[in-house]
Amino acid sequence: MVPIRDSIVYHGPALVTKALIGINVIVFFWQSSLGPLGFERALLAYGLIPALLFQDPLGEAYRLITSMFLHGSWAHILGNLWFLWVFGPSVEGRLGPGRFLGFYVLSGLVAALAQALVDPASRIPMVGASGAISGVLGGYFVLFPTAWVLTAVWLVLPFFFWLPAATYLGYWALLQALYGLFGLPGVAWWAHLGGFAAGAGLSRVFLPRRRYRAEPYWWAWQAYRTY
Repeated sequence: MVPIRDSIVYHGPALVTKALIGINVIVFFWQSSLGPLGFERALLAYGLIPALLFQDPLGEAYRLITSMFLHGSWAHILGNLWFLWVFGPSVEGRLGPGRFLGFYVLSGLVAALAQALVDPASRIPMVGASGAISGVLGGYFVLFPTAWVLTAVWLVLPFFFWLPAATYLGYWALLQALYGLFGLPGVAWWAHLGGFAAGAGLSRVFLPRRRYRAEPYWWAWQAYRTY
């Protein structure tokens, strides 16, 4: 199920969300400019390798940050950034740009550490923004429990329907847990879950003490909903 948009029209300019998307795209173009061999070397040099991190925590700590901005393929980066584009603006509008940036980075750090702790001997580089973006999903789950998500499902033709955000994100988190328990390879499932849990918790810590008005565009009977 692919999210198309949420039900909140006004959320502010989302400058940090757009900047994060831009930085990830620029880094991926840099990776691609290195050629196939250089691309792999960049993953090894800047991706998070749990075995190296636990051997030399101080010397390898930089990878916790750099790994958030690397991606392994076009499908990888497009999938990640699409979720950030859909859910990031509303969370940023609620937290404010400065708080949102700190929230995003901390969620990514917790996500990376969660996956590293599950498989501390791994020498496979972990890369991608999905841990931090999972934090955004967790924050959205807590901050906007009554919002809705326009969802697309492809069978023979695409079908579009609205789901409650809590249902959509709860289903997403359940899938990550099941895939992680079954040990499906190739994806850092526990980073997703760690990021989601971190985002759910940190959203309340970073939440400013101010009211926030969000307008659901498809409710004719209610012009504004206050969160």
